[in-house]
Amino acid sequence: MKKIIIDTNALMAIEELHIDLFGELEKSIDFPHELYVLQGTINELNDIVKSERWKFRQAANVALRLLKAKKISIIEEEMPLKMNRGKEIDVDDLLVEHSRKGDIILTQDILLKKRLQKPFLTIRQRKMVILVE
Repeated sequence: MKKIIIDTNALMAIEELHIDLFGELEKSIDFPHELYVLQGTINELNDIVKSERWKFRQAANVALRLLKAKKISIIEEEMPLKMNRGKEIDVDDLLVEHSRKGDIILTQDILLKKRLQKPFLTIRQRKMVILVE
């Protein structure tokens, strides 16, 4: 059973691109899998709800409601919040670590995609999820 971890920006795309992310995932994935999000992703979505302008707040709210409705499992952070040299570890760093362990990450973040191990998932043409191998 493969673990698929959804990044914040992919969740935001549900409202921004009007995409049925979960339906598209089911269409494009032909192997057994479970969906997850990091606790850091939940924290980012909550921060967006509190501090961003209306369009982004609305997208974050939709994402949070869908995560709850779909009963997506939450992965608590496995790494300390700060590294030895005081550099903070962010959600992207955690996603890269999970990618190195063989988990599949779903993201729209261009810089993050360059750091991830293949395979990973992304949204193409604003309407479909594809597996990049």
